[in-house]
Amino acid sequence: MARPFIRLLAVLAALVIGVSTALPASAEAFRYWGYYTWSGGEWTFAEAGSSETVPVDGSVEGWRFAVADETSTRYPRAAGDFETLCGSTPAEEGSKRVGVVVDYGTDADAPEGDTVPAARGACAVVPEDATGSGVMVAVADLRLGDGGFICGIDGYPSGGCGDPVDGAAPSGDEEPVALELATAEGTDAATSWAPVAVAVGAVAVIGIAVVAVTRRRNLGSGTDA
Repeated sequence: MARPFIRLLAVLAALVIGVSTALPASAEAFRYWGYYTWSGGEWTFAEAGSSETVPVDGSVEGWRFAVADETSTRYPRAAGDFETLCGSTPAEEGSKRVGVVVDYGTDADAPEGDTVPAARGACAVVPEDATGSGVMVAVADLRLGDGGFICGIDGYPSGGCGDPVDGAAPSGDEEPVALELATAEGTDAATSWAPVAVAVGAVAVIGIAVVAVTRRRNLGSGTDA
């Protein structure tokens, strides 16, 4: 659920948010990856960036690429059902299973020249202390921008990072989508998540408050480690 603006500012003050450049205050909307958690049968904004979120075994995280602004909400369009994502993946001692939904958005969200991949789901098997970023490293190839933002997932979009978009963000209800399912191998996750977590966690606080809050809510902010 969207949180009151004042509460968002309070959260902003307590977080380390990386921004490579100050975005134009006049821009109405931006393209970026949003970070969400599945709770109580619905998607909600993550309480913190993926570097500060440590999901537990049986949880589900979601990422959505979309054009959005500080007032819009563009959730993943597929349910975060753990049994669907991880039901066939056995538990392993010392590891946890986290379901992942990756929604690459709509044609209207896509930058010019990019083709939108089909939404997909995966089951990450990662160390018990892995953060949300460690989960993503286990199931996807990431493109990181200056300041540690997750700019691309699986090569999408092919360029840019939180770029401003002319006009207002799309609004209204969206049709649900089916997921292409895959399962990640726990051995790769255990060895690869930590270096990326360190790299994307080293960021600084800058930028206009509204823009920074928007980027934190929808990009997982510069704390994506």
